[in-house]
Amino acid sequence: MANTVIGNTIVIDGEISGDEDLTIRGTVKGKIALSASLIVENSGTVEADIETKNVEVSGNVTGNITSTERVELKSDGRMVGDIKAPRILIADGAVFKGNVDMER
Repeated sequence: MANTVIGNTIVIDGEISGDEDLTIRGTVKGKIALSASLIVENSGTVEADIETKNVEVSGNVTGNITSTERVELKSDGRMVGDIKAPRILIADGAVFKGNVDMER
């Protein structure tokens, strides 16, 4: 499966949907819906609601995340919004403000 990368200087305002993994190093505003995995790197900023299989956050996310498998906030990740996923990992040092729903 392919991995698409949104580079550091790219800004997307709108909806992203697809069936492949996505890595965000730039800025995305709007909505993200993937049947694969999403990685928000340290330089990445997401102001969007996210619906995907797996999410890994090292950058900034503002919005709600709905994941069918797993959400991981890395130690340098920052998130404001609600998380709904069966498995949630929040590393020591991560910043999180919101609600958690771990129903399957």
